[in-house]
Amino acid sequence: MNVERLAEMANDIGAFFVGAEEPAAAVAGIADHIGKFWTPRMREQLTEHLPQLGDGIDELPRAALLRLAVQARSRAQPVAA
Repeated sequence: MNVERLAEMANDIGAFFVGAEEPAAAVAGIADHIGKFWTPRMREQLTEHLPQLGDGIDELPRAALLRLAVQARSRAQPVAA
């Protein structure tokens, strides 16, 4: 899927959650929605292109995607014995 379109979709989700009292709650809500309804490839594709998007993606969706990326990396790492 087109990265710019993914960024628009993430911004639309962010606009829904922007009314949350706390930014952390908004980020959690955005991350939850994207985690549930986007494919892993959609999340990975947009996360990979975050640096190039600049102002093309809003702050809250950017934070949500970074949170999801950190969670995915932590699940992928083997537990040390």
